[in-house]
Formats: sequence, structure tokens, C-alpha cells
Amino acid sequence: MTRYIIRRLLQAIPLLFIISLVLFILMQNMGDPLATMGGRRVTRREDRLRLARQLGLDKPVLLQYVFWLAGNDWTKIDMDGDGIAETPGVRKGILRGDWGLSLVNRKPVTEVIAERLPNTLLLMLTAEVVVLVSALLIGIYSALHQYSLVDNVVTGATFIFYSMPVFFFALLSMYIFAVNFKKWGLPYLPTVGMFEPEAGQTVSQVIWHMVLPVATLSFGFIAGYSRYIRSTMLEAMGQDYIRTARAKGLPRRQIVYLHALKNAALPIVTIIALDLPFLLGGAIVTERIFGWPGMGRLFLDHVSRSDTPVVMGILMMIAVAVIIFQILADITYAWLDPRIRYK
Repeated sequence: MTRYIIRRLLQAIPLLFIISLVLFILMQNMGDPLATMGGRRVTRREDRLRLARQLGLDKPVLLQYVFWLAGNDWTKIDMDGDGIAETPGVRKGILRGDWGLSLVNRKPVTEVIAERLPNTLLLMLTAEVVVLVSALLIGIYSALHQYSLVDNVVTGATFIFYSMPVFFFALLSMYIFAVNFKKWGLPYLPTVGMFEPEAGQTVSQVIWHMVLPVATLSFGFIAGYSRYIRSTMLEAMGQDYIRTARAKGLPRRQIVYLHALKNAALPIVTIIALDLPFLLGGAIVTERIFGWPGMGRLFLDHVSRSDTPVVMGILMMIAVAVIIFQILADITYAWLDPRIRYK
């Protein structure tokens, strides 16, 4: 297993280089970062030329990629009412852990991401726990009561929720549980931010503000996961080893949760391993609608301003997470099924 993990990590190195190059070229052709650096003022032509030269934006794309990767001399720029202040320095490049400075606010990329990442992890991990617990309960129950009234109702509801757009569910939940509940004099749910300014960022405030975003993030995944779990559980319950376990008189709970679920979980592990890395990127639509200060909102704001260092930092973080979680999924496979061996 150790040799397998080392081999997978070594294979990931050229893959990450290819991914970073493709993403960098795409980012360089998405917009003009200098167009918004002057704020509300129109950037003068001479200032624009100086900024392009100082930021290395006047260089060919491949040379900019090399600078981003391996580092180069740079100039710290501070635009204010008196003009442009410059401070020379050296950027080490991402190969040595230096992700550069944001073109929007001239702050280190790692600092910009670190400000938002905890908020996203709080929201997304909570939603993932809700999704897994709910989907397992619904999927297992539906599989054990196939074609019952509850199974038919759950099947119809999951198809409706799975086909419902995220933004529609978000706006509908805001209209019902915020607008109408307030109109009816009932305790209503907040719709913007993480806490009320007058109350401060307390645990109760954050939990109360998470209800609608978590529900919006969860509903579609619960529908999809529960159908998948139901399908794999039905397949597992029809296998010969389950009949043998029943014939031996094993308790039903042991048959379902120890034998059937453990084997049915193998395909589910793949889906979860593919979804988990994207938790780091946040939920763009949900965070935008509910004003949640997370990575999804950060990504959207900086993409719109062509802030290549920040966007590349977010995307490369997700790419690395995908590779790591796929390796963890392979390890989980071997743990769940002893027949699987890696060389």
C-alpha cells in the first residue's frame, strides 16, 4: 500500500503542472485585471502601462506562468490619491510556497483564502454531515421497505427535489421561512450573513444563520445520495452471502449494517471522494444568495475582476484536494473489501 501511495503521488506531480498551465492560460484570457485596479477612477494610460510592466502583465503568457511558478522580481504597488507607491521585492513562486499577491487588494493570496476558508468549511462540512446522515437513513429504509407507501412517497419527493434548481429552492425557502414567517408573527430565519451585527458572532447566531444555507445545499444531494444508497443496498441484499447470513440465523440488524451496508458502501465512497474536495471551493450560488462570506463568494468576486493569483490559488487547492481524496478513497476501498489489494 505504501508503494502504491508513493506512486500515485509521483504521478500527480506532472498532472498538477498540466492543470495549472491550462487554468493559467484560461485565466489570462478571461479579462483585464488592470481595468478595475483604479477603483471608480478611470486608470490613466501611463499608469496602466506602468502597472502592466510592474506586475509582469506585459510579458507573454508562458513567461508569466513561469514567473507565477518559479518566482521573479516584483514591485509592491499601492494606488491612492497621490499616485502609485512602489516597493521592490522578490516573489519566490508557488514551488517554494509563495502564492503571490492579490491583484485586487495587494494582500497575500494565502491570507485572502485563509480569511474565507473557515467560513466555507463550517457551512459545507455541516451540510455534508446532514446529507450523509439523511441519505443513509432514507436510502436504507427505502431499500428495506421496497415498493411500500413510504418508499413510493420518498421516491417521488427525491425526484422533485433532485430536479429543482438550487437558486429556486433558496428563494422559495427565503420566501416561506423568512418573509412569510415574519408576516405571520412566527420565529423567522435570517437570510443574509453569518450573524446580526448588534448581536455579534456568537455560536447561536451562526447556527441560526446556517439553517437556510445548509438546507439549500443539502436538499439536492440528499435526493441523489439516497437513491444511490437505495440501489446499492437492494443489490447487496440480493447477494448469496446475505442469504447465507439469514440462513445462519444472524440478527437482521447485523445483516443489514455489518454485511450489506459495508459492501454497498464501496460505490458510494467514490461519489463522496469526488464531492468532498469541492467543499473547499464553497457553493457559489448559495453563498451569493445568502451573503455567506465563504470561498464560493470569494471565487466569484475575484473571477469577475480577473484576479489570477487568488483564482489560481483556489483552483489549485481544489485540484490537490481531489488527488488526495482519491487516494484516501482507494485506501478506504481496501479497508472495506479485504479482497482489494494494491501493488
